Amino acid sequence: MQAVTTIGLDIAKMVFQVHGVDAEGKVIIRRKLKRRYVAAFFQKLPPCLVGIEACASSHHWSRELKALGHTVRLMPPAYVKPYVKRQKNDAADAEAICEAVTRANMRFVETKTPEQQSCLMLHRTRHLFIRQQTAVINAIRAHLAEFGIVAPVGRNGVEALLDVVADSSDKRVPEIARGCLAALGAQLRMLKAQILQFDRLIMAWHRSNETSKRLDEIPGVGPALATALVASVGDASQHWPQLWSPASVMLGLSDPGGIFRLGSGSCRSRTRAGVRKSSAASANEAIGICAACSRPARWQ
Repeated sequence: MQAVTTIGLDIAKMVFQVHGVDAEGKVIIRRKLKRRYVAAFFQKLPPCLVGIEACASSHHWSRELKALGHTVRLMPPAYVKPYVKRQKNDAADAEAICEAVTRANMRFVETKTPEQQSCLMLHRTRHLFIRQQTAVINAIRAHLAEFGIVAPVGRNGVEALLDVVADSSDKRVPEIARGCLAALGAQLRMLKAQILQFDRLIMAWHRSNETSKRLDEIPGVGPALATALVASVGDASQHWPQLWSPASVMLGLSDPGGIFRLGSGSCRSRTRAGVRKSSAASANEAIGICAACSRPARWQ
């Protein structure tokens, strides 16, 4: 039997699908694996090329298999989909991954380090808390509006509403409603404290990373965007799209590129916010900073 040279691994929570071929493309392995047997299975194999879709937990398995001596390539699921023949299932997906990973023109995703994923988790958790904060503020405003109590838009307006809730002598708010609003106010204060703590952690990560500090020197880029870019983009020179000139210099790229629509929406939104505060960078230039995690498309 020929040795396995290429494997397509369709990962999941508990049951994985393996599709392996030899150097001539003949199918050698086609089987399911329970999660607890995956590491032991690959440990017995000679070093080979392993393709995995870049999805949940893919970076973890990429690191694990690389530690066993295999060459691992992560691919965006959208680029693997054209290779699925019919009757989409785990076996068909693993076969498509095995086929796609051998293509010379395939684009791959660099494996993130645990430090990069930790920084991304900081940003995503902070963003979740910000959305929850907005929802709580809207709830407080809506509930008090039912009793004819409104306040101007902004932070001071919310504080004024919470002062009304805290004033037990204000008879416009029934006691039951006051208790509910007080609970919402306590949750709002807790969310603000947690968001502030995450801001401090992001700043500490920023100060400990040289690339992030270099990116921070670009007009319109702050610590939040810089850390998000470093965490999202490992080696920027591996990406086909190029950044605009100042960012290209910072990340070791030379050729300026166009303006990009797709990619990290979080990075792009932070870039727009930075542009509004910076008089030295144009919107088009700064939005191009997201090119390292995007595909080309002219900004309308």
